[in-house]
Amino acid sequence: MSETASEIAGLRAALAASEARAEAAESELAQARAVVSTSEAMIKHLRLEIAKLRREQYGRSSERRARLIDQMELQLEELEAAATEDELIAEMVARTTPVAGVQRRRPARKPFPEHLPRERVVIETPTTCTCCGSDRIVKMGEDVTDTLEVIPRQWKVVQTVREKFTCRHCGKISQAPAPFHPTPRGWAGPNLLATILFEKFGQHQPLNRQAERYTREGVELSLSTLADQVGACAAALAPVHALIREHVLKAERLHGDDTTVPLLAKGGTKTARLWTYVRDDRPFAGGAPPAALFHFSRDREMAHPNRHLAGWQGVLQAPSRGLQANHCRAVDAYGGYNDLYRGNRDPGPVESALCWNHARRKFFELADIKGNVRKGKPAHDISPVALEAVTRIDALFDVERQINGLDNTSRLTARQRLSRPLVEELHDWMRAERDTMSKHNPVAKAIAFVFKADRWEAFTRFLEDGRICITNNAAERALRGVALGRKSWLFAGSERGGDRAAFMYSLIVTAKMNDIDPQAWLADLLARLPDMTASQVPTLLPWNWKPSKVRQAA
Repeated sequence: MSETASEIAGLRAALAASEARAEAAESELAQARAVVSTSEAMIKHLRLEIAKLRREQYGRSSERRARLIDQMELQLEELEAAATEDELIAEMVARTTPVAGVQRRRPARKPFPEHLPRERVVIETPTTCTCCGSDRIVKMGEDVTDTLEVIPRQWKVVQTVREKFTCRHCGKISQAPAPFHPTPRGWAGPNLLATILFEKFGQHQPLNRQAERYTREGVELSLSTLADQVGACAAALAPVHALIREHVLKAERLHGDDTTVPLLAKGGTKTARLWTYVRDDRPFAGGAPPAALFHFSRDREMAHPNRHLAGWQGVLQAPSRGLQANHCRAVDAYGGYNDLYRGNRDPGPVESALCWNHARRKFFELADIKGNVRKGKPAHDISPVALEAVTRIDALFDVERQINGLDNTSRLTARQRLSRPLVEELHDWMRAERDTMSKHNPVAKAIAFVFKADRWEAFTRFLEDGRICITNNAAERALRGVALGRKSWLFAGSERGGDRAAFMYSLIVTAKMNDIDPQAWLADLLARLPDMTASQVPTLLPWNWKPSKVRQAA
């Protein structure tokens, strides 16, 4: 027995030693990442300064040099934000291990402009000594924390004053604790942080443009300073994002789609992807609040949807296989989602439901009289078969408009009674028309697309399930802002920047889907999160959120 006990004790000691080594290795790895991120940001900062000096020396006429500086500023923005995130992670790991944390050198921040008004917010002073309870306390000084805050079109510095009192009886110094800030080194107030985030990710204004605008308003904030706060906010808002992700992946039906995002690469840009998965149960009165989850990837490989939806099972409404997402043009079959539909998938196959908007689009292009006229074609040069197909599909949409918002059972009953006969007639009519055409006929190709492989089953799955929508419009609406933003920010500066954009899009689009002002919501989140416990965070989700009394008054 004694030998067994000693063996168990030895194994426990070895296990504890292994765990300690693993924790130390994790801490060292986090610190190494922080050092690498900091070094990359510093190198990019120096290169940017050199480019600006060369431009000053050789003149401003070179358009190429100006665009190069814009690209370098965007890359620096992403590197600075990434460095801040890595530093915070290293600091968190260092708290649980004996390894020292990482301190990053930052440019010295200039004092806040003297012309900004100061608002003194004095924390309630103690009336008795916190040590002995005596009321014989007198003020001996105060500590003032300056926080830069923004009010629409008006800047101010909020001075949070913590008065110090000393007890004449025991000599103990009493002072209110320092306030929590939304981000480390909290010089920026929650309203300013929310403005920076929403301008960048909601209004698609890069940080260099924001910095230029702030300078014109009399407040000089460098791109590096703003990027530092973006990275810190991403770390601060992570608990809310995690709850949104969990909520989306609890759905039994999701809308999925992706769109192109230019990614800055060596020698130019490469085509990356931004994916979205939308939970929206409102069409069938499901009751669950709507939400959107975004992901970024460097390419469009099948591995990405597999990773995004690992462990999830349900109905996925995605772009029609064989159509290019968000462009609705026939291309070689895209099999990005196909691995999700395998019968031997763990935990089970995902059911596919395709979008009738995509099926209708090719027929509509062949029957679009106005479009033909714009292209210089005769108005009468349209396909009557394509026009008839559009008319028949439009009848299905008419039924959907009548039942939108009804419960699952009512929708299914109406579809069985009204839509099923229309679908069966459309199926027989399209097969008969296709048999009379050459396979090279554009209309025949549009019909073949609908019938190819098992698509017809996926197109008609809405007839068996009242929860399924006839279109994938929910996902396309979620991606609409990205399409607008591409014209403004031109490209993603790095893969980390793309991930951060997907993170923020998840928050902003979810807020919009719940009819919440994203900027006001983000400001309230950043103000309240530092004082909240993990169990209280769900109250800040858009569908549970109630503005604080201070913000309601404002």
